[in-house]
Amino acid sequence: MKLRLLSVVVLGAILAACASSEYESAQEPAVDTVSLTDPLQVPALSSFKATPARSLQANYVASSWSNLPGWEADDGEYLWLGLVNNCRGLMRPISGSLTIPARATPQEWHAVCQQVANMGMHVDAQTAKQFMQDNLQPWLVSGQGLVTGYYEPIVRGARSQGGVYQWPMYAPPRDLLTIDLGEVYPELAGKRIRGKLVGDKVVPYDTRAQIGQRSDKPAVIAWLDDPVEAFFLQVQGSGRVLLEDGSSLRLAYANHNGRPYSSIGRWLADRGELALNQASMQNIKQWAKDNPSRVDEMLNSNQAMVFFREERIQDAATGPKGAYGIPLIGQRAIAVDPTFVPLGTPVYLATTRPGSNEPLRRLVYAQDTGAAIKGAARADFYWGSGDEAGQQAGRMKQQGTMWVLWPKNAGEPSAR
Repeated sequence: MKLRLLSVVVLGAILAACASSEYESAQEPAVDTVSLTDPLQVPALSSFKATPARSLQANYVASSWSNLPGWEADDGEYLWLGLVNNCRGLMRPISGSLTIPARATPQEWHAVCQQVANMGMHVDAQTAKQFMQDNLQPWLVSGQGLVTGYYEPIVRGARSQGGVYQWPMYAPPRDLLTIDLGEVYPELAGKRIRGKLVGDKVVPYDTRAQIGQRSDKPAVIAWLDDPVEAFFLQVQGSGRVLLEDGSSLRLAYANHNGRPYSSIGRWLADRGELALNQASMQNIKQWAKDNPSRVDEMLNSNQAMVFFREERIQDAATGPKGAYGIPLIGQRAIAVDPTFVPLGTPVYLATTRPGSNEPLRRLVYAQDTGAAIKGAARADFYWGSGDEAGQQAGRMKQQGTMWVLWPKNAGEPSAR
């Protein structure tokens, strides 16, 4: 189907009906065409084609490393690995298969990443920190912003349905259409809608309940043992599945059905089943155990459905790929609003630990985006994998300040 044949009326109708899911933790990840185990390769600068500039809405103020609170106390763990992987993304050629909103580009970072490649894969923390200071200029992003947290759940599952494994995690359906409105209307760049073709019309894609009732359901990657765990894995957008044979796989966000997200906690509260301030994952799981005949009713109150793709777990230190197409490192990655902070840039984040005034100050990498991550200095801090990371992420709602770290002598941060 040719996108340009869609009328304005059809696009408007689908856009209204297929609003983006609020729990889409990231945009569609870019296709990662580089190996994370091979040495970093930096192509000649002449091999990169210039792409149109994207204006950033942030107000940047030139700063200095001495103004970064707690920088000296940063332990530097995984700092160099994060920089090497970030350079893999920065030095990756742009192609038609890549969809990255407002990213930093090779032109500004080429010299820095060439030095990183020359230094190799293994550099100690102190040398890594000194390299940052020698080569990067801090730019304060004016204003404070909200800092929340997210994580990668670890759940139990099986390849086939049976016993306790009854909750499917679907791959994208074959009839799901993802339409990039920016290809039709440049002013809508980055906006996508979902639907399916019925006859000669594009209509909103099926709801969660409708997908469950279909005879031609999407392919299932894994079956989980708990409906609430399955739901919250969709909320996070990715997760590790421990299989019965001791192996594991990663479910990575692939797409969603375009339907609006509704909170199952609020659904329970509206019906007097749980107080809203008691609608934690643990309490919702207990309610589901006490009311097994109503679990589908609860889950289907949310029309949205996330679809996954399977990823092999290569390195225990790295998590799922973010919107930048590079695997996230626990406590070294954040999701940002790319209209303010370009993807692929190091950021110094000064905030506090969940529910406290204890400082949390770290150099992180802007490698992800999220539907709810909007505004200057707004960040979603990636805590890593597992229950402890989940506890930290669930309680995090702090104020924070950020500095974008940009190559020296490259001027103010920019994006393309």
